[in-house]
Amino acid sequence: MALRGALAASITPLRGLGSEPDEDAFGPLCDFYVESGLDGVLALGTAGEGILLRVDERRQVADLFLQAADNRLRIAVHCGAQTTRDTVTLAAHAAEVGADAVVVIWPPYFKLDEQAQYAHFFAAAAACAPLPFYVYEFAATTGYPIAPAVLERLRDAADNVVGLKVSDTPFAEFEKYLLPGFDIFVGPEALIADGMAHGAIGAVSALASALPREVGAVVRDPSPAGAARLGELRAFVERFPRQAALKRLLALQGVPVREDVRAPLRSLTGDERDELDSWAGTVLDYAESNSS
Repeated sequence: MALRGALAASITPLRGLGSEPDEDAFGPLCDFYVESGLDGVLALGTAGEGILLRVDERRQVADLFLQAADNRLRIAVHCGAQTTRDTVTLAAHAAEVGADAVVVIWPPYFKLDEQAQYAHFFAAAAACAPLPFYVYEFAATTGYPIAPAVLERLRDAADNVVGLKVSDTPFAEFEKYLLPGFDIFVGPEALIADGMAHGAIGAVSALASALPREVGAVVRDPSPAGAARLGELRAFVERFPRQAALKRLLALQGVPVREDVRAPLRSLTGDERDELDSWAGTVLDYAESNSS
């Protein structure tokens, strides 16, 4: 079954100054997502530092999320890596261990032409077939957009290529990927209302990793005002090192997640932590009042 609804682009719990996965934190984290009413999780995406982890660590984290979710959440695993070989290895593993979907962003740094883009994605989709496969479009991170013609060719060639997570902004860039035959998930929270009004079926949100009730409410009842509010919340979080800030917000809500991140990402400074904590006191009260 394909994905649908509100998914957290989850953080990855780490310990030892980001040196290893924090195995004990995955259970409480997934409990928090279940209690918050999310439909699922994208593991090891941008918010989850996946590209910074070794292949063996990424397999371990995928296993930990699946064990902790225990069929209460849909688990999509981001398997994009710098090489096709590593991407294929990760996609095959996700299928073997029972993930609900595979998501792949194309490699940054080298600007691949359409032939190379197609070959990379087709190999990854074939490795996890018949598991649903989603392409992750995020030109600001990869350095260039994927060609819509490549997506259409993939859709026609591989039965398990079913959708996209699109994180491009503004909406004029996002809407280029509202292609027929694809399930579209919105990445930028401020675009949830517009995206769903134009056919998107849900959101895969980094903000939902720390404020899942807020994001879930807007996905279930999309409105311009709700999306704008989420955009404001996300903009504030982006003033800080994103992954560390999201982990701090989780900890403030009682989820035993350390602030540790994988270098070269950094943790919060003392001043940043104080500012985020002060802001969170108001925001978390707001989130609680809107979930009751």
